[in-house]
Amino acid sequence: MSFHPGGPKSEYGAGRPALAGDVKAITYSRTGDSSVLQLTDRDIAEPGAGEVRVRVALSGVNPTDWKRRSGATSGHQLEFPELVPNQDGAGVVDAIGPDVAGLAVGDRVWVFMAQHQRPGGTAQEYVVLPTTNVVPLPDRAGFEVGASLGVPAMTAHRALTVAEDWPARLAPGSLDGATVLIAGGAGAVGHAAIQLARWAGAKVITTVSSPEKAALATAAGAHHVVNYKTEHAATAIRDIAHGGVDIIVEVAPAQNAELDAAVANNRASIAIYANNGGDSFTLDIRPNMMVNARYQFLILYTVGDEALRHAAEDITAAAADGALGVGEDAGLPLHFFDLENTAAAHDAVEAGVTGKVLIRVGE
Repeated sequence: MSFHPGGPKSEYGAGRPALAGDVKAITYSRTGDSSVLQLTDRDIAEPGAGEVRVRVALSGVNPTDWKRRSGATSGHQLEFPELVPNQDGAGVVDAIGPDVAGLAVGDRVWVFMAQHQRPGGTAQEYVVLPTTNVVPLPDRAGFEVGASLGVPAMTAHRALTVAEDWPARLAPGSLDGATVLIAGGAGAVGHAAIQLARWAGAKVITTVSSPEKAALATAAGAHHVVNYKTEHAATAIRDIAHGGVDIIVEVAPAQNAELDAAVANNRASIAIYANNGGDSFTLDIRPNMMVNARYQFLILYTVGDEALRHAAEDITAAAADGALGVGEDAGLPLHFFDLENTAAAHDAVEAGVTGKVLIRVGE
C-alpha cells in the first residue's frame, strides 16, 4: 500500500516572511472523519514568555492525531473552538519570546506534543510552543528524522525505562545484558524501540506478521525476528532467549498476554502502550506471580514532565549518534503529503499504512 510517496527533502528554504492573515494552516472546529479538516489562512502568532515560534518544515502524523480529530479519545468535545492537528514536527526557530534560554532564531529543532492542552498543532506553517516542547535537532539528523521522533520515540523510551532492574535513562551500554522483546517491530513505536534498545546495548527480538515486515524490522536493527503467523512464537523466543526476556514493549496485550507470560524472565517488565486487537485482556495469576512480572501501562499525556524531559534528552543523544534513521533502508518507509492533503495523510495512518506519514509544510 502506498500513499503519494515523494522524494524526501532533507532541508527546506527560509521561505518568505509571514504576513498577518497569510499563514496556511489545517484546522477543524468539530470532531469527525477527515473531511472536517480545512485549509485556512490565519494570523501569525507571536511567542510569549518562555515560548518560541517554529517555522514548520515537516509535520508528523500519528494514530493519536486522527483519533483526537475523530473524537474517539476526547468524547467528541473540543477543548478549543478551533484546533490545528498533529503533535509532532520539525523545523526552524524563527522568533523567540522573553525569558527564553537555550534556543535561538535559526536553530533546527524537533517538537513534540504540540497540540496537548493547546489549540495549535504542527499542521501549519508556524507554530508557537513552550520551550519545554522544542528540542534542538542534531546536525546529522534531517527534518525527516526530527518529525518522526515525538510520540513514537518518546513512547518507546518510556517503555524501555520502566523495568525494575534496568536504568531509567537510555545511553550506550545502559541495556547491556538485557533481552528486549518488541511486539510489532514494523510499526512506528516498534521501529523506535528497536533502534533505541539496540543503541543502548540490548539484545533485540521482535515479532511481525509478514516477511515484508520482517525485512523492515531487520533493517531497523533487530537481532532476531519472529513471524508469529508462521512460527510458534513462544517456542521461537525461548529458543533465542533461554532465560526469558527482561523487557517487553507491548502494542497488543489482548492478543499477546499469554505469550508475554510464557517468555517473561524473572522480574520482567511488560510495558503496554496501545490496545491493538482489543480493549481488555485477562492474566493468568500464577505464571506472572512466579516470575514477579511487572505490568506498566503508559501514555505520554500523563507520564509527567520529568519523564518527558529525560526522553527528549536521551532521544536527541541517540539521534546525534545516528541511531534513529528513517526511510525504507532504516526500516521505516516514508510517505509524504502536501499540507493541503492533510486529510489524506490522516486517512493513511487510520488505514494502517506501514511506515511513517509526513506532511510537507515548509517550502
